[in-house]
Amino acid sequence: MKKVVLSVLLVFNTLFVCQSQEWMTSLEVAKSLAFVQDKLLFVIWEDVSYGQYPVLITDDKGVAYVDDLFSNESLNEVIWKHFVPVIISETNYETLYKDIKGKRNQLYIDKFNDDSIKIMDINGTIINTSFTYYDYLDIGKFISKYALNTAFLKAELTNYKTQKDWNTAYRLASKYIDFAVLVNDQVRPEIIKISNYYLKEAETLASAETSTVLNRKIQLQKIYQDLVLGKAKKVLRQLRRIDDSAGDASDESFEAFLYFTSYLLLKDETNASSWRSKVSLVNLKMTNLIVKNNY
Repeated sequence: MKKVVLSVLLVFNTLFVCQSQEWMTSLEVAKSLAFVQDKLLFVIWEDVSYGQYPVLITDDKGVAYVDDLFSNESLNEVIWKHFVPVIISETNYETLYKDIKGKRNQLYIDKFNDDSIKIMDINGTIINTSFTYYDYLDIGKFISKYALNTAFLKAELTNYKTQKDWNTAYRLASKYIDFAVLVNDQVRPEIIKISNYYLKEAETLASAETSTVLNRKIQLQKIYQDLVLGKAKKVLRQLRRIDDSAGDASDESFEAFLYFTSYLLLKDETNASSWRSKVSLVNLKMTNLIVKNNY
């Protein structure tokens, strides 16, 4: 996925004045629109929207101060171009909190509760939990980082929306890891975190009959997460410890991909060559992207 390049100052200084589009106020309607448009949600709590929300815009020419994000027409045009912005009513707090209570760590809960902008996927999962700022937000850099087109996830998101079970949660998690290979370097670790939320959900939804097979598949996906982040030595250590007794044919091919890519990242052509023939063409493409991302 190509990195989004924004020139917010150019938009801000343009002579063209547009009619500001109101932010949405229904989270469910916003989710549906974001799904159709292949966008993420740009979310703020209702109480925050009553006051001014000052931000900064920086580029090679310097810094511009904007006293209120919500009332600036040019900035809102840029936000609507890349996201679906939504103001969540405080009356929704209890319901939304119950959905994550006991399922997310304290860092996630803190982000859910604070007054900052939250970037969510169409299921309402917060992506930018690791982004903390204590001064004015550089809105141009923020938009550039999170303006992601989610079309790549469309099929898995559709299946998950239609029926939530261990299979659709697992496949969405796996697709998110693939997606992490395609996004910009800054947001990659956060997309990996998102995939982990869905892997945990798949574990929860698994029945006794499927849990043994699924657990091994989840193990491999977690190893894949480390591979995408360039942790080749850790990947090899984990692969050598994994139990092969519960694997199937698809796992064998995927394991070969993990071994092959890890050895390439370590520039060990000798060991990599022994796995090359077992790697599918699709995974070979992912190998090339992972290696490119890490060098």
